[in-house]
Parts: sequence; C-alpha cells; structure tokens
Amino acid sequence: MALTKLIPNISYADLAVDQALFEQGLGFALRYEELGGAQPFCILGKDAVELHLVQNAALDRSQLRLETDDIHALFTEVQRAAPDLLHPNGNHVTQKPWGLLEFALLDASQVYVIVQQPT
Repeated sequence: MALTKLIPNISYADLAVDQALFEQGLGFALRYEELGGAQPFCILGKDAVELHLVQNAALDRSQLRLETDDIHALFTEVQRAAPDLLHPNGNHVTQKPWGLLEFALLDASQVYVIVQQPT
C-alpha cells in the first residue's frame, strides 16, 4: 500500500480573484469548475500537482485528500491504530458517485482528511 498523491482544498473568500494566483502566476490549468452551487469550487492542475480551490470565506479548517493504491489496506491500518480518528460520516470505505472509493478522518482541531482511490 502506498500513498500516491496529496490534494489540498484551499478556501478563499473570492474564488475568481484568487484563482489567478495559480493560473496566471504559476501556470496551472483549469481542469474542472462548478461555479453555480452554494459553494463554488474548481480543480486546477499542473504536471502531477492538483489543487481544489473552494469559495468559502467562513471555512476555517484545513481539508486534504490523500490518494492511495490500496484503500482497503490503509483503512484497516487506520481502523486498527486510531479508530477514534475516523470521521463519523466517513468511517468506512464507500464508493462515491464521482468514481472514487473514499473514507475520512477528522482530528480534534478539525483537520479533515479524505483518503481516496480511483476505481
């Protein structure tokens, strides 16, 4: 089992303004955007790096995604070592409609980590 990718969710008060930092400043390309919902977001990428930008001025906790090549092995490891860190709404491996297997962890400071594996 190996971790293969880290994908941070970065919150901004104004997605359009701050998106320019990564697109214009660092040459990231827009891979996906959903601007019409209650919480607009976009996915930017460059080479093997991917970022999720979220418009939410009130969000004050970090959120990270970790990609693995064996989610079941990692889940078993977390369940054995620190079951209290499993998020109440993500405390088992679930197939998501967007094509990923996922489970989640949440620590006492509200850092939220989603572990995912493409199917």
